Amino acid sequence: MNQPQFTLDLLFETSWEVCNKIGGIYTVLSTKAKTLQKLAKDKTIFIGPDVWSETNPSPYFIESAGLLKGWLKKSKLPYGITARVGRWDIPGKPIAVLVKFDGMYSVKDEFYGKMWELFHVSSMEAYGDYDEGCAFAHAAGIVIGDIYRHLGLDNDESRVVAHFDEWTTGMGLLYVEWKLPHIATIFTTHATSIGRSICGNGKHLYDYLNGYDGDQMARELNMVSKHSLEKAAAHQADCFTTVSEITATECEQLLQLRPHVVTPNGFELNFVPPKTRRASARQAARKKMLSVAEALTGCKHEDKNTFIVVTSGRCEYRNKGIDVFIDAIKTLETTAEELDGRRVLAYVMVPAWCGGPREDVANSLKHRDSKRLNDPIITHIINNPSEDPIYNRIRSLGFTNDSTATVEIIYVPCYLDGRDGIFDMTYYDILPGVDATIFPSYYEPWGYTPLESIAFGVPTVTTSLSGFGQWIMLNRENTFDECGVNVIGRNDSNYHGVVDSISRSIRYLLGADNDTLASISTAAVNTAQEAQWSNFISYYLKSFDIAMDRNQSQRKINQK
Repeated sequence: MNQPQFTLDLLFETSWEVCNKIGGIYTVLSTKAKTLQKLAKDKTIFIGPDVWSETNPSPYFIESAGLLKGWLKKSKLPYGITARVGRWDIPGKPIAVLVKFDGMYSVKDEFYGKMWELFHVSSMEAYGDYDEGCAFAHAAGIVIGDIYRHLGLDNDESRVVAHFDEWTTGMGLLYVEWKLPHIATIFTTHATSIGRSICGNGKHLYDYLNGYDGDQMARELNMVSKHSLEKAAAHQADCFTTVSEITATECEQLLQLRPHVVTPNGFELNFVPPKTRRASARQAARKKMLSVAEALTGCKHEDKNTFIVVTSGRCEYRNKGIDVFIDAIKTLETTAEELDGRRVLAYVMVPAWCGGPREDVANSLKHRDSKRLNDPIITHIINNPSEDPIYNRIRSLGFTNDSTATVEIIYVPCYLDGRDGIFDMTYYDILPGVDATIFPSYYEPWGYTPLESIAFGVPTVTTSLSGFGQWIMLNRENTFDECGVNVIGRNDSNYHGVVDSISRSIRYLLGADNDTLASISTAAVNTAQEAQWSNFISYYLKSFDIAMDRNQSQRKINQK
């Protein structure tokens, strides 16, 4: 394969998740950065929100004001916008600019009016995080223009692309289209706002997709502002992309535009421990997970006899299939006699409205107490226990995690960032110790969590409704033994069948001998090799060229 070429003078990429670890987009950008740096060092500038303070600094940002040829010293940004320049503390160490955007609220009504006039974005019905996302995106657009002019790139010959991720940055793209016509634009939807809302409201997406009208559903679900912004950004961009074929079909129906390019999400294997450290990493992770279980339940968990299975990701109870996972673990409990004396320890590692670590759990870990704690199904305090669907589902199914239990489930409602007060290890530190991961998504445009899992050699289960699952089915034979992944067919009407298939998948792995498990782990790693950014970056390079070509063609039309 020919080495892909980076043909731009400069690339801006704007996201709410630059130096701001919230969800999957952070993983997309932070893993992609190293490959972009390798192709063209320091020709990518990431733009993110400065939502940090002296007392709460970003752990991912290294300030270095001397970058960008002294731009900050000469810049005169309007509306009280301020910026900090530095490097994102990730592999590749790309340039990052964090933008403080509070002053944009004072001009939002005038700006919204202009966006309606030019692009028919309806902001009148806005609520929630809409104003915050738009204020940041507007400020980001202004910063992009200021850097662009400072670096002397505002001419017909320069090849500059501004890439915007998700509806939260859509106003930035529209600002660039309005004010900076020489900059080519790319808009990526990682999940349509209206598609996510349809699923999150318990409606069937797939059976009725061909009959849905995105504008109508936006009115029904009170999503008019976000949907109209996302739709306008997609239609106005020089290149519109999404991350999988399943989401491309969704975009075509709900946004009335087929993406120009599908850009699947890759991964960087430098996040994975080297072979020389994998055994010690696995041992440390398992020791911590077993210790936490013992601290909660007061029961000893033998390492060799305990099978640890995990689900993780964003807190979307139905969309991410967390409901299916919990029910599948309950199914295992009802068939405990088929587990051959093994203990199953299931963790739900999904951030919620967390109030901090449980003091009794922390003390039990510190003093190695063997006393069973009250409420041994959760590691941290949650601020809304009566409203938390995961906590309430676990309790309603009768999980007790007592001394007689051979199947246990524990809820970890916080980010595993190494500072949570109980595990004090990152998710990537924990992952090597897991025996299997389960991600039975209903709505999943790509699916980073199963890809992360197999990169660490951990077999995973996902569904045919995830972009990653579809990629597996197109490129590999869909079995643990062949690729380390089991993709379960999911649709709008087979919930209980999926639950049963997951429990059977776990039982299969439980019954496999060590040689088979080692072979499955190797197959998983080999599959992950094919999904590295070095293989997938070509889709992005194609999108850059499409954006530049369309931008230049439009400029020629406008000049006539």
